[in-house]
Amino acid sequence: MARGQQKIQSQQKANEKAAKAKKQQGHSASEQKKAAMAALVHVCVVCKSQMPDPKTYKQHFENKHPKNPLPADLQDLQPGVFHFS
Repeated sequence: MARGQQKIQSQQKANEKAAKAKKQQGHSASEQKKAAMAALVHVCVVCKSQMPDPKTYKQHFENKHPKNPLPADLQDLQPGVFHFS
């Protein structure tokens, strides 16, 4: 019986050690969510959807809001050309 208890304690200790190592690597779900939210910098003026870049924002606006006039910040954006600011 002593081996059974020792085995359980050993497994718990190994699980705790693995959890600490994983947390140190920065692979937690909250860290990934924070990084994803930081990348979404463009916000649609009509529906408030968030997009990562102006090209995606323009495509979204043309497809989802075709009757609305294009915002001024997207009018000078040419298709296929990236403008980094």
